[in-house]
Amino acid sequence: MPFIKSQQKGQDPVKIYYEDWGNGKPLVLIHGWPVSHEMWEYQSTVLPYHGFRCIQYDRRGFGNSDKPWNGYDYSSLAADLKALLDELDLKDVTLVGFSMAGGEVVRYCSLYDCERISNVVLVSSIVPYMLKTDNNTEGVPQEVFDKMINDILNDRPAFLTEFGKTFFGETLINHPVSSEVLEWMHGLALRGSMRATIECLKSFSSTDFRNELKYVKVPTLVVHGDADKTVPIKATSEEVARLMPGAVYKRYEGAPHGLFVIEKEQLTVDIIQFVNEGTVMLDYTTDSAKQFEYNRQFYF
Repeated sequence: MPFIKSQQKGQDPVKIYYEDWGNGKPLVLIHGWPVSHEMWEYQSTVLPYHGFRCIQYDRRGFGNSDKPWNGYDYSSLAADLKALLDELDLKDVTLVGFSMAGGEVVRYCSLYDCERISNVVLVSSIVPYMLKTDNNTEGVPQEVFDKMINDILNDRPAFLTEFGKTFFGETLINHPVSSEVLEWMHGLALRGSMRATIECLKSFSSTDFRNELKYVKVPTLVVHGDADKTVPIKATSEEVARLMPGAVYKRYEGAPHGLFVIEKEQLTVDIIQFVNEGTVMLDYTTDSAKQFEYNRQFYF
């Protein structure tokens, strides 16, 4: 299996697992919490047919990567991302960060001046700040995160089952994904270590990126579902759109957190058009989208 080594001062080296598919413009797809690179299986299979090289990797503590005790703060995670970009000598990169990974994208640009990066895509992202405070009133109360940690410690598999339902907007009367998709995501999440799952939760719930957004000096696409019950849109992507007026901001009406499955074709089309043209379509009924739909028959 392919690995790169991330060596940070004062820490043991960590092996980071990655996959590298296709040729063309490089896209680095960074997975959300608490799963692995495999969440991107649809995008990483389809995008190479459109002239993209797709690199997906497992965050430390998850999937096939090493699972160290420490290093789950965003500066360490951004250093792992830098190690990947440097080892593969990637240039003109589009970083696609889902949920927690939005923090890695912003911290990378903050620490490394967007080195090697030409575009950024934030999908259902936690930036700029998840925690409810006096000056971030749309955020999530600390008690919610405390309960999540307690539930993980008490019965992680049960917690992940319920989390997965909310993640995809599952209710008694609404079943947007199959039970098999829920089981698949549950299996990906269980491969992470409990330590990494908890420490990453602490990082994405408490890190304030509001003063770091100014370092994202490349074209940016922000995508979020307005029915997201996992990462509230008002505290996150709406704030990013306000603080980064040059960003392209797209709301997916009625969509929950798990856009990479629920809106997989729309999201893939939007990424393609944004990277190629710097814009996105208003909806999935344009001629370009129809051509994308037509081309699907040749993908597999």
